[in-house]
Amino acid sequence: MTAVLKRELGAYFHSAIGFTFLAVFYLCSGMFFYFMTYSRVANMSVIFSNMFTIIMLIIPILTMKLMSDDKRLKTDQALLTAPVRLSSLVIGKYLSALIVYVLALAVNVVYMLVLGAFTEMDWMSFWGNLLGMFLLGAAVIAIGLFISSLTNSQAVAAIGTLAASMLIILMDSLASAVSWGWLTTFIGWISFNSRYEPFTSGILNYSNVFFFISVVAIFLFLTMRVLDKKRWS
Repeated sequence: MTAVLKRELGAYFHSAIGFTFLAVFYLCSGMFFYFMTYSRVANMSVIFSNMFTIIMLIIPILTMKLMSDDKRLKTDQALLTAPVRLSSLVIGKYLSALIVYVLALAVNVVYMLVLGAFTEMDWMSFWGNLLGMFLLGAAVIAIGLFISSLTNSQAVAAIGTLAASMLIILMDSLASAVSWGWLTTFIGWISFNSRYEPFTSGILNYSNVFFFISVVAIFLFLTMRVLDKKRWS
């Protein structure tokens, strides 16, 4: 797993993908931070709440090459026949994307320190917000990894993950448009936004934490099954 992790992490910064993702994340969060301070508001929840849609739209940049690039370069066969467990292969690739994402999240600590130099800040609420953003990104990265395993085209993987992200963004609107009560309840239950929003309000709900962790586990498992099928075929 360590070898896969190092290989994939290095690939992010030997190409423009890692730098592009970080640049877009820093630019968007920096704009929200500027507008927040310009309005004389010292509430980091404003940034975390507004970054929900941005995260959904830029994570496809991070995940599009994870599996599809190996298929395109025909190196997937070497990986699948290597003396490494499928779980180690998948988790190594997943963690490489997650580490880049964490590097992006780290800028929020800088914002908090800047605000803390001028006013009293609620650090417990901040860490709760940061946990929510981490879990949200971790879940979407797992979905993107799975979609990337289904194709040999980075563009198709990016578009597929973007489509999944758009569906997640529109899920609340979809729930309000459906007339069947049970379906509305179900869509609301799996809504990422409704699961993420309590974090931005400083509410730590363990069921929401478990939900995002479950999404990660399910899509990593599905990715392993895709690779397992390819290995035996």
